[in-house]
Amino acid sequence: MSALVIRGATVVDGTGAPGRVADVAVTDGRIEAIGLGLAGGRIIDATGLVLAPGFIDMHAHSDLALLVEPDHLAKVSQGVTCEVIGQDGMSYAPVDDGTLPALRQTIAGWNGDPAGFDWNWRSVGEYLDRLDQGIAVNACYLVPQGSVRMLAMGWENRAPTAAELDRQRDLVATGMREGAVGMSSGLTYVPGMFADDEELIELCRVVASLGGFYAPHHRSYGAGALEAYADMVRVSRESRCPLHLAHATMNFGVNRGRAPELLRLLDEAIADGCDISLDTYPYLPGATTLAALLPSWASEGGPAATLARLADPETRERIRHTMEVEGSDGCHGVPSEWETIEISGSRDLKMIGCTVAEVAAVTGRPAFDVYCERLVADELSTTILQHVGHEENVQAIMRHPAHTGGSDGLLAPAKPHPRAWGTFPRYLGHYVRELGVLSLEECVSHLTGRAARRLKLADRGLIRPGYHADLVLFDPASVRDTATFAEPRQQAEGIPYVFVGGVAVMGDGRHTGALPGRSLRRAPDGVTR
Repeated sequence: MSALVIRGATVVDGTGAPGRVADVAVTDGRIEAIGLGLAGGRIIDATGLVLAPGFIDMHAHSDLALLVEPDHLAKVSQGVTCEVIGQDGMSYAPVDDGTLPALRQTIAGWNGDPAGFDWNWRSVGEYLDRLDQGIAVNACYLVPQGSVRMLAMGWENRAPTAAELDRQRDLVATGMREGAVGMSSGLTYVPGMFADDEELIELCRVVASLGGFYAPHHRSYGAGALEAYADMVRVSRESRCPLHLAHATMNFGVNRGRAPELLRLLDEAIADGCDISLDTYPYLPGATTLAALLPSWASEGGPAATLARLADPETRERIRHTMEVEGSDGCHGVPSEWETIEISGSRDLKMIGCTVAEVAAVTGRPAFDVYCERLVADELSTTILQHVGHEENVQAIMRHPAHTGGSDGLLAPAKPHPRAWGTFPRYLGHYVRELGVLSLEECVSHLTGRAARRLKLADRGLIRPGYHADLVLFDPASVRDTATFAEPRQQAEGIPYVFVGGVAVMGDGRHTGALPGRSLRRAPDGVTR
């Protein structure tokens, strides 16, 4: 007799096939059988509910959140059972005693920097070991190219020497051998953005040789978006490394209605033999740090050098001209639109929820001065929402056969983007049930089976006998996101049960306290287990 039987659910198995009513039996953390009339020690009556594979968040920023608050309610309550972290080229492994403090400061806006936290790892393998001490969901890790470059050559804006490039190759290879599933880049963030495409190709050859994939945040989501996507396709083609495009959006006014051009570019590359996938979040605004909008030259040398430039009147005026007139590379080549930039995290709580333009109007100061003063006061840790998206682009991209789901959720800001709590139920409620952009079965396959294939997960991502019982049970008639921009930390509705390895982490809509998750590591045979 099975330990658990989920009885009478509509099983949507992650392949895209039509759902069917069945019982699913679980024993020892795996799916034992699928059928009718199955017997079990514990029975969950799932009549009227959908049973799907647990959702896979292909772009998460939970690198510290998983360790600081391992119950991870924000993601578990959405039905997420696996996250991909180490994103955008900046994370905490590999590091050394010299680079860790600067990294902590640089991405404190993303992840926080908790007092008294024990940073007792330096390598990728040691970080994954720390995750294995008890977390609610499973996690895959990407070697962050910006962190690797920092270790090899600091914050310098130049090409690497032969020795420095060899050092980067070794760091990437070591991280992959220790369990990473691929490599990420943040090519609008320093120091990773200082690498040219030829440097990236060399690193991607290492990733490809070890069975991984490349996940870039590419060089522009604004004026040069299509060219930036084409550059990443070239990197993939020349390195023969599979490509997964992070938060693949077409934002800012210059890209309204241009999603078909992006999809045509990708379709042509796929038809030519390129292995390409992508992820998106189902919202219009984006989120990042306020410092990310600076021109790259203003951030060269690290946080202390950046703050020194902001304090120098002549340099500050040069920054203003670059941002407001030319359009800095940090602003994706678009002149700063202060009315679109809303402060979401700051030491000055009165600023939160206000746009830079609104603060400027109330205080009677130029918007650029407000911008610089906030950076200095927060020591570059200010986070923002950017209201620059277009609904027609979001819908067109999510329909693409290579699409998967990723929250890009930042959990640390005082007022985080609601995607951190609402991405997956929003797909199911708003875009499936309300708008019909995707069928239920198609959407589930995007969020599960397709993502599992990209990650080369062993026995996960589908509902099949013998597969790990990473499962979510939800009500298709009521599932919805309740997180809003005004109240972003709100638990989704209509998701009563979530199982990780057969262990209920959500039961009757409440967290059970269980921490059955662990790191999922790429093995020498290329499979992630």
